[in-house]
Amino acid sequence: MNPVEFHSKNGVFDINDFIQQCDASVSGEGDCLCGSHREPELPACRDVAAQPCCTPSGCDLSSLAPQGSVPVADGVDPIVYSPLAEVVEDLRLGKLILVTDDPSRENEADLICAGQFATPQNINFMATHARGLICVPMAPERVESLGLPMQAQHNTEKLHTAFTVSVDAKEGTTTGISAFERSITTMKLADPKARIDDFVQPGHCFPLKARKGGVLRRAGHTEATVDLLRIAGMEPVGVCCEIMKEDGTMARLGELGSFQKQYGLKACSLAQIIEHRQHTEKLVEREETVKLPTEFGEFICHAYHSKVDGKTHLALVHGEIDSDKPVLCRVHSECLTGDVFGSRRCDCGSQLHAAMRRVAQEGGVILYLRQEGRGIGLAAKLHAYKLQEQGYDTVDANIKLGFPADLRDYGVGAQILRDMGVRHLRLLTNNPRKIVGLAGHGLDIVEQVPISIPPNDDNRHYMETKRDRMGHLL
Repeated sequence: MNPVEFHSKNGVFDINDFIQQCDASVSGEGDCLCGSHREPELPACRDVAAQPCCTPSGCDLSSLAPQGSVPVADGVDPIVYSPLAEVVEDLRLGKLILVTDDPSRENEADLICAGQFATPQNINFMATHARGLICVPMAPERVESLGLPMQAQHNTEKLHTAFTVSVDAKEGTTTGISAFERSITTMKLADPKARIDDFVQPGHCFPLKARKGGVLRRAGHTEATVDLLRIAGMEPVGVCCEIMKEDGTMARLGELGSFQKQYGLKACSLAQIIEHRQHTEKLVEREETVKLPTEFGEFICHAYHSKVDGKTHLALVHGEIDSDKPVLCRVHSECLTGDVFGSRRCDCGSQLHAAMRRVAQEGGVILYLRQEGRGIGLAAKLHAYKLQEQGYDTVDANIKLGFPADLRDYGVGAQILRDMGVRHLRLLTNNPRKIVGLAGHGLDIVEQVPISIPPNDDNRHYMETKRDRMGHLL
């Protein structure tokens, strides 16, 4: 396999070595660099009908550093992660587990168990040792079938945590607050035969409505709980509780190792759940195929519907695809201002036209992903432009708005390419993150083909920032 080198703030890497070392870890022959473990023995999540799933975020390899996607936080007491299959098995056995999010999000771990195993002992353990608010994550269809109203009709909470009204079971409870009575209420919520008349409102149990599509739409503990239960083949109603320290402050990821060890808890990360779902579920469907004549030549245009975000992505193909041979490919994220209006603030339109011209000459694929503004959306991109006019660069503007420098995800794109029979790529890109993102989804990147676009006076600083702060090969 040809080496594919790229530069980052951590040095020069060959993506093939990176992937091989990850594969060696999965087979037990080495230490994982990216923390993503493929486990084909696990079934796909059963939310296929509503499968809009990452975010985004997926495995966060945007730093291009070998430490990879399993959350790493400052501290001397880190959590030890288990293969996802072991975590799921503990859920099936009625045990408590730990699920962590990313340090850039809440930087926390939640205790989680299945709702059907919400015993008084498990509820009391959460109340005594975790100390946070005990909640009941539920699949959206379960919340809707029960007719539980949302607590807020207009959710303004930062992470959009979706509380319904609180409830107690009508039968078998008095005040509803004891571990025994919260156990009764939670197990009734997990009962598929339960009806809204089985509960009183308000109460002492706090249902949370998971987002349709789970962690692939919202990378939160609510969705993680429901997705894990689906993977386990259990009722998609669970229990979760954040962990507080004895002094009343939240326990962060780098502080929970001894807690995990003391109680013998298995742990997984949101990134592991996302990675599993992206590799075990089909998340795209081909909707239509038409001829598309352009100024660069005639392409065959395939429209794909994404179950992840509900958007329609396009694949423009020129020539025949041979799954045994490398295919010239450009994975291009939508940029309305550059692609359509010819904005000089970026080089997106110029890159797209250069790629179409070359693919029309040599044959290959243009994959057009609806990820406007590096994934933050059109309005947010314009807000970022305003900040750039005030002196921020493109990275700091995103961060100022509360976004990562690059929020794009290439899992859907990889599935589209595989559906068309593409297995080996000559990737037209200056962005090493695309190499990581696509190679991490089972595609063989045999060559990185640069796109040379000269800067203009309006985008020179933007392109320098991409080179100096985002590792682009310019």
